[in-house]
Amino acid sequence: MSSTATYRTRVNYTNVIVSMALVLFMLGLFGYALLYGRQLGELLRESIDVAVEMTENAEKEQADKLMEVLNSSDFVKSGSVQFIPKEEAAKMMEAELGEEFAQTGLPNPYFNMLTFNVKAKWMHPDSLAWIRTALREEAGVNDVYYQGETAQLVAANIKKVAWGALLTALFFIFAAATLIHNTIRLALFANRFLIKNMELVGATWGFISRPYLLRAIWHGLLSGLMAVAGLYVLHRVLESSIPQWKSLGDWPMLAAMAAALVALGVAVQWVSTFAVVRKYLKLRVDELF
Repeated sequence: MSSTATYRTRVNYTNVIVSMALVLFMLGLFGYALLYGRQLGELLRESIDVAVEMTENAEKEQADKLMEVLNSSDFVKSGSVQFIPKEEAAKMMEAELGEEFAQTGLPNPYFNMLTFNVKAKWMHPDSLAWIRTALREEAGVNDVYYQGETAQLVAANIKKVAWGALLTALFFIFAAATLIHNTIRLALFANRFLIKNMELVGATWGFISRPYLLRAIWHGLLSGLMAVAGLYVLHRVLESSIPQWKSLGDWPMLAAMAAALVALGVAVQWVSTFAVVRKYLKLRVDELF
């Protein structure tokens, strides 16, 4: 009889560990997607080109000086500044429109220009407007062009996604805590008489709770490590399948997320076990049936 009860208890605790690991894995998967979604959002914002059109009479020295100014500016993405001579611009348009553009016989309507990308934190309408005003005051600059509507749309969508992600994360945490608490309550249900009998023979609540709380810490740690291991395997698979995935990695944030998952697993296990054990200790014997 005792071996059967022990077997059932082990199965229940195994279910607790596995269930909690799955919940933490799903929560970590959401955080992983959110983290890389932020990286992808920054990459998208930094892919919008800003074009600086030089005047028709601008000299090459003025373009070179402006390139130095841009390369040393805080708002410019490193390595993104490019000089496009008007002949190359015409060839690009010819490739875009075909032979009809070359057969018009019109003079080259393009000027020399510089293109660059703006850092993600500067990709806001006000910041872009300030950049445009500042660059238009530089010598040899005719005008500055950028896709303002696209920048506004990206900024607005990222803000909406961020709020939606925050609400979803809170829901996930609440659902995970509820599911884990109920699983632990069912696992300790088989030990409710043992807990009460220990109290009846004079054991203190702290003495009774200690082994259960220590086991809860170990189970939470084990569940968290299992979830982190699953996420690491998924991360390696994505890195091997998508070469660009490595450039989006943020290891400090990933390490912090892994530590948070383990800490969350231990905390939820400990709090839930503490609450369940205290609940059974407060019940009368006849209420245990």
